[in-house]
Amino acid sequence: MRAARLIKMVLLLQSRPSMTAAELAHELEVSERTVTRDALALSEAGVPVYADRGRAGGYRLVGGYRTRLTGLARSEAEALFLSGVPGALREMGLEDAASAARLKVSAALLPALRDASSSAAQRFHLDAPGWYHEPETPDLLPVVAEAVWDDRVVAARYRDAERRLEPYGLVLKAGVWYLCAFADGTSFRVYRIDRFTAVSLTAEHFERDASFDLPAFWEERAAQFARSILRAEVVLRLSPDAASRLPHVTDRAAAGEALETAGPADDRGWRTVTLPVESEQVAFTQLLALGAEAEVLRPAGLRERFAEAAARLHDLYGGRSRGGAAQR
Repeated sequence: MRAARLIKMVLLLQSRPSMTAAELAHELEVSERTVTRDALALSEAGVPVYADRGRAGGYRLVGGYRTRLTGLARSEAEALFLSGVPGALREMGLEDAASAARLKVSAALLPALRDASSSAAQRFHLDAPGWYHEPETPDLLPVVAEAVWDDRVVAARYRDAERRLEPYGLVLKAGVWYLCAFADGTSFRVYRIDRFTAVSLTAEHFERDASFDLPAFWEERAAQFARSILRAEVVLRLSPDAASRLPHVTDRAAAGEALETAGPADDRGWRTVTLPVESEQVAFTQLLALGAEAEVLRPAGLRERFAEAAARLHDLYGGRSRGGAAQR
């Protein structure tokens, strides 16, 4: 533990002109007294650590000293490729590995390039969750992530069913974590991690299928899921404005297909489309945003719901004066 800390201290000093004892203590998560002892130990071991006294003092390496202790461990190298998603790293328990990897890379760079990491971080930031949703980290995510990195078989309980899973990969979609795994020796499946009620690592390791492509698998399954939930259809008349806004209020792919297969526009520019939807309830909620720019033709039950909603809106707003006060 101390050896790793001493190496990290050298790398920190190598990547910056100088650092105060307080700065080093913060980075190393130790006390300033421990920093002083570590600096003395490094000096005794032949590493030229020099302490500048005074208010503006600190520690620095003398004479352009450079260590070659910059080799990346496997976990650090893997984490480095995820360094653009700091929240995901933290949730998977890989923040320390990524920090060590970035530090080693920074120490290996020429002095003129050592600000590259901070420069990039100030120009690009990935915020994966959608708006208006506070993401929650599943309690079992770290153990699942460990199994993914180590190719370890897990025994899991998912929706009250026992599963034997070979965890191949993790996907973070709109703030929700999913596991892609080979399930019960039969097929690849997708699981929401927050729906696991128990996950335990086994001593068994599995051999990964070299042909498995996580991005391609996820894209295919996501498309299948999107299609599978569109179990109903509605027929609409859309104004030009509603047609342009349809992909923003319902499934984008379904809206695109509906518009592509629509008939010609009438003399007012309105077009009739057949739109796949999840259910009449979902369609009502989504299409209500189009207001009077869309007319539901079928099914009759959904058309009646819109007629009732329009009547209620008329009752609510029709009796108000221009000033907004209700007429009593």
